[in-house]
Amino acid sequence: MGSQHLHVVTYNIHKGFSQFHQHMMVHELRDQLRALGPDIVFLQEVQGMNNRHAKNIENWPDEPQQDFLAEDVWRSTAYGSNVVYGHGHHGNAILARFPIEHSHNQDVTQMRFERRGLLHCAINVLGFQKVIHCVCAHLSIFARSRRRQLDALAGYLEDIVDPTLPLIIAGDFNDWRNEADLLLAKRLGLIEVFGGAWGDHESPGLSFPSKRPVLRLDRIYVRGFSVQQAEIFSGAPWSRISDHAAVSADLLFDNPGVVHGVPVH
Repeated sequence: MGSQHLHVVTYNIHKGFSQFHQHMMVHELRDQLRALGPDIVFLQEVQGMNNRHAKNIENWPDEPQQDFLAEDVWRSTAYGSNVVYGHGHHGNAILARFPIEHSHNQDVTQMRFERRGLLHCAINVLGFQKVIHCVCAHLSIFARSRRRQLDALAGYLEDIVDPTLPLIIAGDFNDWRNEADLLLAKRLGLIEVFGGAWGDHESPGLSFPSKRPVLRLDRIYVRGFSVQQAEIFSGAPWSRISDHAAVSADLLFDNPGVVHGVPVH
């Protein structure tokens, strides 16, 4: 059986607003994501609900942002609420062209004023019935908290995911020192899409701020795939949509085939 292609994108969408919250950009965001055409999308800062915006902003979508973005293109969505307030909540989301068989939002908050979660999904790729484990991450801006979150993520996956199964971890790592390679990639046998094996590749690509990136915050780590191409979408029109750039990777399964079994909590 030949290799199977998979296209993935990660993007911190800034709750659907441009930098400094000047303009609501969720409609333009949907158009640009659809133009990229990924199979799986990892999104951070997704507005699951905001009653104030729904009341005060013209053309604010009636649906939660993950459902509005996915409509008629990505058949499955999963959402994990991380930050809850009186008029709404936001968190991480995964959109997929394939069935999401299981999802779980793991709370990894280290400080009460900075709520964080890791959204884990098991996705069944149609035709091959290959279970792919996907995690959408948005980590702390503080190094000590971030290290603890990386350790918690690795421990969680070691406990419930067979190490022979394909794995994708993508999102906003806030990891400008590139500590995730040693703290996460080595431990789980991952590679970062802009290079090769951990410790033997170039640094992740620059993704922040989106107008002219200077920091390496947004990442895609994979296991069980070879990376065909990785790309960062910065500058216009992306810089008008969010303060982060979008990161894209074209992947091939190393060993496509039938794998059974999805973790159940």
